[in-house]
Amino acid sequence: MFKLYKKLSTRDWILLAVLVGLTVLQVYCTMTLVDYIQNIIQSITYLNYHNNPASISEEMRAFIERSGGWVGWDAFLKIVDNHDPLNAFFSAVANATTGDIWYNGGMMLLIAGGTMATQFLIGIIAAFVASGFTANIRSAVYKKVDSFSIAERDRFSTPSLITRTTNDVQQVMMANILMLRMAFAAPVTAIWAIIKIKAASTSLTLATIVAVVILLVFLFGLMFIVMPKFKVMQKLIDKLNGAARENLSGVRVIRAYNAEQFEQGKFETANTAITRAQLFTGRMMSTMSPVMILVMNGVALAIYWLGASLINKGETDYPTIIAFMQLASQIIMAFMMLVMMFVLMPRAQVSAKRINEVLETPLSVHDPDEEKELTEKGTIEFKNVSFGYSESSAPVISDISFKAEQGETVAFIGSTGSGKSTLINLVPRFFDATEGEVLVDGANVKDIKQKTLRSLIGYVPQKGLLFSGTVKSNIALGKDGLSDEQIIKAAKIAEADEFITKMENGYDSEISQGGKNVSGGQKQRLSIARAVAIEPEIFIFDDSFSALDYKTDKKVRENLKELGATKLIVAQRIGTILDADKIIVLDSGKVVGSGTHKELLHSCDVYREIALSQLSKEELGL
Repeated sequence: MFKLYKKLSTRDWILLAVLVGLTVLQVYCTMTLVDYIQNIIQSITYLNYHNNPASISEEMRAFIERSGGWVGWDAFLKIVDNHDPLNAFFSAVANATTGDIWYNGGMMLLIAGGTMATQFLIGIIAAFVASGFTANIRSAVYKKVDSFSIAERDRFSTPSLITRTTNDVQQVMMANILMLRMAFAAPVTAIWAIIKIKAASTSLTLATIVAVVILLVFLFGLMFIVMPKFKVMQKLIDKLNGAARENLSGVRVIRAYNAEQFEQGKFETANTAITRAQLFTGRMMSTMSPVMILVMNGVALAIYWLGASLINKGETDYPTIIAFMQLASQIIMAFMMLVMMFVLMPRAQVSAKRINEVLETPLSVHDPDEEKELTEKGTIEFKNVSFGYSESSAPVISDISFKAEQGETVAFIGSTGSGKSTLINLVPRFFDATEGEVLVDGANVKDIKQKTLRSLIGYVPQKGLLFSGTVKSNIALGKDGLSDEQIIKAAKIAEADEFITKMENGYDSEISQGGKNVSGGQKQRLSIARAVAIEPEIFIFDDSFSALDYKTDKKVRENLKELGATKLIVAQRIGTILDADKIIVLDSGKVVGSGTHKELLHSCDVYREIALSQLSKEELGL
């Protein structure tokens, strides 16, 4: 977890220094309070003896009688003047006043108030630093995840990344709040109290040390047992989030196939597993409280038992034993604070490791140190490009070469799994080619910063994805400062203006998360409008016309043609790509045909087979 402390700001380190100072002041106040507790008990005892000499112990009264009886404090002090221990005792008794009690009591209140004030400030600073630290971690994780390519996201899985950004960060925050309040205070309190105890009585100190050793042995044994379970627990939370996410995102399919019981079973399996892990760790951790109480009561019993013996021998007095008990309690309380840290630290350590795994993951797609100059405009070229996933031995696409000039439309068609979407995803660098070069505007995409590259591209995914907000905010997502006129123009090109104006609030109508309150065709048209709005040099359509009827499909393509931008189109429908300048036919990741529609009908068997599966020979002119 200490690796994460690099996220602390300079202000946080200054506050931590203040926190250490306040902690030392708090411990000083606590230790001083013990001294004044001892003093006030002694003051009350001496005042009682002063006002009632008969209450003095039998041994003292025998000494008084041997000395000629009670003759008053002044005369009596002269008798015991050469007897140092008695002289000190009787001097204190003779000089005892009510003012001593008021003074010691007042100092106790003052120091208690100081302790309360320092604890209050420590709590505020700890919460402030921990919250800021956590916010920095959460932002760093989010930023890192946002920079991941699809390969890194697939490595972790979406549910796991959500858990790491939320639950794991929360575990780290809770541990750090506790650690900032107690990590320094607990050992300082324990060491300070042990030093004061040792000065009071060696035998009583030994009893306290034995109790602390027993406590430490128990704690380390407990952590050894529960630590592995904490590691498992975070992984189980990933599975639980995955099951819940899958159920929510696929609710329509689940209900259509009456699969509610099946999905509930998957969720219950994950839920039962994490419940068992939590029960195990909870039961093991619950043993700490009775053990702590047993140890504390055992220490108290030992101190009072040994203290009574020491008092009877005249080696100490009652106020000293009370002060000793207070110090012993401070030591046990210090270790109780450490116990509370031990409860959260193992799980927080696991969470910190999972967070560091995200932060330390090397990016497969990264920006160049220096960006190359773009020498062309609106061109895309593939030079012997191949791509394969790291976990797969076989390439997805192999030796692909073509060039799209400015304003041209290049279409890709092929059977499912032929590599069409993978190919076009190499242009905006969602992946990087494993072999060959992908060039945009005359420069290798690896030599162009991602922000620059993607500002040239209007990307429309296969599944129209909208975000919660308004129609206007969804269309204007890719470019700041778009005017209403530009937004409306983009919507008209995408043939979306007609249905938008019929919505209750027009362009200010609300869009629910994922665009669940609009149809599939409307989502696709809004996605196309979003791409048009940024006025790109290049459009990439990943089967983005599939939800449109033929008439709307044709009209949208005609509108796009007037823009003069280069277009890469992945399509399943022959009708969508009939007018393309070049059609590339893919089969098992390889180019098996390239040319216009008419050329491919006669030269490419795969293309002709696809065409005949959708249109008749008469319609195709065969």
